[in-house]
Amino acid sequence: MSHTIQHRGTVERVEHDRVYVVVEQQSACAGCHAKSVCGSGGSQRIIEVVTPNAANFVVGESVIVALLRSSMGASSVVWGYVLPLVVLLVALFGAKLLGASDGVAACVTLVLVAAYYVVLYLMRRVFERKIKFTIIKE
Repeated sequence: MSHTIQHRGTVERVEHDRVYVVVEQQSACAGCHAKSVCGSGGSQRIIEVVTPNAANFVVGESVIVALLRSSMGASSVVWGYVLPLVVLLVALFGAKLLGASDGVAACVTLVLVAAYYVVLYLMRRVFERKIKFTIIKE
């Protein structure tokens, strides 16, 4: 059964059809079943929520941001952390196997990981359609 992941936050700004919510990790995160895929790590996060009702929210308002399925969180972790690690390791070992020096192998690795994140950034609208956040007034 799929569960939702919810975080309390405060509306930071509202633009057209988007609400930006600042979310802080709470002490309750330590016991959360989704802590391994959340990545909030004790810092503030700004979550962008696309909603047709954005005009109904005001800056400073307390809200709840929910990720509809916890599997979406796991997918985010794979795209944001696991695959870049794979790219890094394959690039590094591949360059070394081809006889590159340490410096060249490191540069090739950095360029390929940076290219991966650029492609990920360019695909952000695709992920926006797949990973849906909802926003609820408290």
